[in-house]
Amino acid sequence: MESLTLELVPGMASYAVSANNSRGRRFTEPHSVYRSEFQRDRDRIIHSTAFRRLEYKTQVFVNHEGDHFRTRLTHSLEVAQIARGIARALGLNEDLTEAISLAHDLGHTPFGHAGQEALNDCMRDYGGFEHNLQSLRIVDKLEQHYASFDGLNLCFETREGILKHCSVETAGHLGDLGERFINQTQASLEAQICNLADEIAYNNHDIDDGLRSDLLSLDQLEEIALFERNWASAKNEYGAIDRRRLVHETIRRMINALVCNLIEMTKSNISRCVPRTLDDIRQSGVLVGFSEEMYDAQLKMKHFLSENLYQHYEVLRMTRKTRRIVGDLFSAFLDDPRMLPPAYRTEDNSPRHVADYIAGMTDRYAMKEHRRLFAVGEI
Repeated sequence: MESLTLELVPGMASYAVSANNSRGRRFTEPHSVYRSEFQRDRDRIIHSTAFRRLEYKTQVFVNHEGDHFRTRLTHSLEVAQIARGIARALGLNEDLTEAISLAHDLGHTPFGHAGQEALNDCMRDYGGFEHNLQSLRIVDKLEQHYASFDGLNLCFETREGILKHCSVETAGHLGDLGERFINQTQASLEAQICNLADEIAYNNHDIDDGLRSDLLSLDQLEEIALFERNWASAKNEYGAIDRRRLVHETIRRMINALVCNLIEMTKSNISRCVPRTLDDIRQSGVLVGFSEEMYDAQLKMKHFLSENLYQHYEVLRMTRKTRRIVGDLFSAFLDDPRMLPPAYRTEDNSPRHVADYIAGMTDRYAMKEHRRLFAVGEI
């Protein structure tokens, strides 16, 4: 693993990730004159093919269902904005936090969680499919732009943050990247921030999309304490404004409440732990988190969304269709790998390469491929 040059960032905590304590890159490269190593990671992610594809991958609503619903790309940008603000408040590495946030969903299939579940079912006898591992596979192997190596050759700490979780068995095959799952140590605070910024973003913005689609109602949401409290506050201050603005005002207040609570609780946890180095962070318990009351409020919101949005009959109808598309494509390509593009064919016709191809598809490309293979009259 390549070592990096000394990097001193004013205002950054001694236990933040920096070039001083980074484990570096797998392949040695000349250092940039004008960018930090984690700025370079962020830029490589933004310029990757997988990142561009996120524009047409489902968050909750399939891309063709409306222009204003969030996609994996807009979600990733929102996570990065939230996470970077938290990192700044805590004196941590903003560039690393942003890089992890932008890369955390690169491995998602078309059609959101329904697509992942379908592809995991297809791969059950071949090692399964999990989007965090696929994100790592993309940045380590599948992106092929550089002359000297496969993948993006990201720094260890960026790759570590992308891999939020995995089994101990799988960790044993990941070398130093899997050590923390075996030894039960922690990732950096920057990685911990991204995990919760992800939850803050998708919970609040799924409420926004749910209301926009009319699959959720304000009457339902007013039964959720976190929403009701901020809805009442917004109405009290801006009661005369239109509903759309009032919803936006409520959601921004919820995000602010969650972010501020997380920052204050994390500061308290760090003060109690008194870490001095990144190694101290790795040996501590999870330090980034909400207060008990806010954690419960966030959890109730997640359960509400699961029951009322993700299990809504209209969402389930689309879920059923998309699971069939993924299953049909996998079966067809596994039965006859000659139908795969040349880049995905191998001598052993590995099911993993079929999964790579399908996971990389956008929603609209998967639907187009399915029509080509199965629709009567399509060529």
